[in-house]
Amino acid sequence: MAVRAIIFDLDGTLADTEPFHFEAFNAVLRPYEIEVSRADYFGRLVGYDDHDCFLRLLREHRKSAGDALINDLIAQKTGVYQAMIAERQVLFPGAAEFVRRCAQRFPLTLVTGTLRAEAEMILRNAEIRGLFADIVAAEDVKYGKPAPDGFNAALGRLGYILRPHPPLVAAECLAVEDTAAGIEAARRAGMRVLAVAQTSSAVELAVADFVRPSLAETNLDEVLQLLAIRG
Repeated sequence: MAVRAIIFDLDGTLADTEPFHFEAFNAVLRPYEIEVSRADYFGRLVGYDDHDCFLRLLREHRKSAGDALINDLIAQKTGVYQAMIAERQVLFPGAAEFVRRCAQRFPLTLVTGTLRAEAEMILRNAEIRGLFADIVAAEDVKYGKPAPDGFNAALGRLGYILRPHPPLVAAECLAVEDTAAGIEAARRAGMRVLAVAQTSSAVELAVADFVRPSLAETNLDEVLQLLAIRG
């Protein structure tokens, strides 16, 4: 089945922002005597949205995990994180060029566990916001990755954009991800997945249809041809 739309993840896929998320989480958790190791964050927590990360960590450390506290921590972390990235160009080398190549042929949507304001800031700073027809951000869905909610929402919005052409089905969407949680979410939505091993190892991403070292080293035509052969 031919690809008719491409859906990108942001953190770890287009933008090298996971180290900043890691630092921001620790900055707001230290007053609660919680310190996340780099190995734990990148090995277990990467790919989850802020709410789910805070919920898991608070429960694991036997702290109160009420909505009020989690919302306050998210707000604090948002301020710290946005200050870190405000004046930075954080896209991976070759990511903007890959997005531009994709946008010449397909409608694009972003499905991210980050907040809309953060996604907008990153895309605008990189001068690629106009290439995306839509953004499905953390606040747009009840459940973040690995739940398929974000991808299901993107499918509906892309289908509207592509009218009056034949209805868009999930198998016609290629998701571009960098974590096991993201791959699982896209798979559960019925989409094919291209994974880039930029924040997780290729072994951890092996369930994707394709795994490439980076977007800079990904040949779009090759991926599309292989998908067409597989049907």
